[in-house]
Amino acid sequence: MKYQQEFLASVYLEIQDLLKSHWQEIALNKDFIYLNPDWDQYEEAEKAGQLQIFTARENERLVGYFVTTTAKSLHYKDHIFATNDVIYLHPDYRKGLAGWHLLKTAEKYLKQDGVSLLFVNTKIHKPFDVLLTRLGYNHIENVFSKRLF
Repeated sequence: MKYQQEFLASVYLEIQDLLKSHWQEIALNKDFIYLNPDWDQYEEAEKAGQLQIFTARENERLVGYFVTTTAKSLHYKDHIFATNDVIYLHPDYRKGLAGWHLLKTAEKYLKQDGVSLLFVNTKIHKPFDVLLTRLGYNHIENVFSKRLF
């Protein structure tokens, strides 16, 4: 397995199938929120240095991704925070250390970029809290949602 940081142009075509699988498995509210990434916005975020893509590959085939966005904190101007946008690992690669390596790779690059804190959110119905706890993450917040239309 190879874990690395990549750019949108290098993953755009091959990430499509994984994104569909990811949406089918993880997404909530599928009856009214459909998978439709705003690729222009992703490109703009990457150009601004605010989008990071980390990948897991086996024999050059993309099997997982961890995408983060970074921004200078509004509350703590001396710090840059990274928040995960999406994280997914093909089910065939979830046993073993693939997830651990993917997260550790992201941490390494984000630390080099001066990120102070990395926030990773998980779905209640598909948690991987045990892995995050083993990696030293703290459970700090719960998020609620409500349909408004």
